[in-house]
Amino acid sequence: VIRCRAAVAWAAGKPLSIEEVEVAPPKAGEVRIKLVATGICRTDEHLLQGCFPNMEFPVIPGHEGAGIVESIGEGVTSVKPGDKVIPLCLPQCGECSFCMNPESSYCLKCHISESQNVLPDKTTRFSCKGKQIYHFMWVSTFAEYTVIPEYAVAKIDAAAPLDKVCLLGCGFSTGYGAAINTAKV
Repeated sequence: VIRCRAAVAWAAGKPLSIEEVEVAPPKAGEVRIKLVATGICRTDEHLLQGCFPNMEFPVIPGHEGAGIVESIGEGVTSVKPGDKVIPLCLPQCGECSFCMNPESSYCLKCHISESQNVLPDKTTRFSCKGKQIYHFMWVSTFAEYTVIPEYAVAKIDAAAPLDKVCLLGCGFSTGYGAAINTAKV
């Protein structure tokens, strides 16, 4: 278990609170990441305003970031400790019918078809003051460490500047996709 700082949303409509949280080790198929950089997206503000009807509190927001793999669970093969990575708020397992379709951007293992509050095994890896703390989009980049499924991690070049590439997890890809695909710029 790692103790670190995180910005916790204890309730909708309340300000974030910097807390010491406990981050459990990764289970099979999971990766624990030391987050180095994070971005702030309007979606995080929607979470704080209570716009997600099925979101449970307390929760650690944040869904775009970059960091370094700290440890891996059993069976993880795509990354190893020390690798630079970007957590993916829209994961890609690379095996399901949606991932195999070039017209799709949603994986069947995605949190959109599952709960956004907990990892795929229906549990969280965060706790604070004896309480369970929920994940946001499996990513929770407003913490110094996080645990996410292996298929929601993209290994990146070791020379990549984490403070810049963190935006690839949501902000850049969403904006670029909207400009190219929707606005036809």
